[in-house]
Amino acid sequence: MAAANSDAYQATRNNANFAPGPTDNGPLEKDFSNGYHLDNNMDVDTALKRIQTTGSLSISPELFEKIYLSPQNRVAGELRKTFGNPTPLCLVGFLLSLTPLSCILMGWRGAGGSGASDTAIYYFFGGLLMILGAIGEWIIGNTFPFVVFGSFGAFWLSFGGTLTPWFNAYGAFSTTGVPAQGLEEPGFYASFAFFHVFMGVLCFIYMICALRTNVIFLLIFAFLVPAFGCLAGAYWQIAKGNMALGAQLTVVAGALTFVVDLLGWWIFAAIMLAALDFPFQIPVFDISHIIKGASERQKMKEERMGAGDA
Repeated sequence: MAAANSDAYQATRNNANFAPGPTDNGPLEKDFSNGYHLDNNMDVDTALKRIQTTGSLSISPELFEKIYLSPQNRVAGELRKTFGNPTPLCLVGFLLSLTPLSCILMGWRGAGGSGASDTAIYYFFGGLLMILGAIGEWIIGNTFPFVVFGSFGAFWLSFGGTLTPWFNAYGAFSTTGVPAQGLEEPGFYASFAFFHVFMGVLCFIYMICALRTNVIFLLIFAFLVPAFGCLAGAYWQIAKGNMALGAQLTVVAGALTFVVDLLGWWIFAAIMLAALDFPFQIPVFDISHIIKGASERQKMKEERMGAGDA
């Protein structure tokens, strides 16, 4: 391999494709009149083969699962080598939306208002970045992260839209014609709670699927399930007039999502350090090898049957 790299370097160094620049001391410039690639004795196919061989890289299933949050799978083409990893972008959108909201739900420093102060953040960090990242996951063939990040991008857009007067989500419940008065109507809270219930159901399914990824990603969904349940319960208690209990459930929901934030920042740091090939790495405790995939189980079964026939 070292010899091949040395040959490639020497061929490039002595490449007749390059000619002196405008000044004698300037860098070499590409000579487009020369049809050869690395040197005059090398044709197109040989040049491409040498470039691909010396530049090819492979990563372990554990590293793949860490940086893509999905078990390694085979997809056509080389899109993962062509495009950057969209996973950290999705995490940035998620964390910069949820972390402030968690603090608001817990009422830190006098915060309140159900997160209405951060409506624009839900649109441009939570919605925009996560949707863009989800499209990137779709392009490179990562189905599970694509669905997870796409659905949460839609969640943040929906949450921000609900808090935006133009959408008239709470204004429709107003009996006085003043949109803000709808926030005092029990019907709004009783209705909005169902959205959080089924977000909890969705996260429960994601939690089961995350058993094929890593412990940190699994715990994120494990804490999101009760967090959405507490938010739904808080809205129903507020609708019934139990403001004190509703406030307590809101604080509990904020505490649960704050744990999610800590886990999310951990996994974001782990991915970024791995992407930059840092000399030290943060573990995410891969568990993809514990529950074998159906295709892997089938392959092992066929190998055992083949060994038995032999």
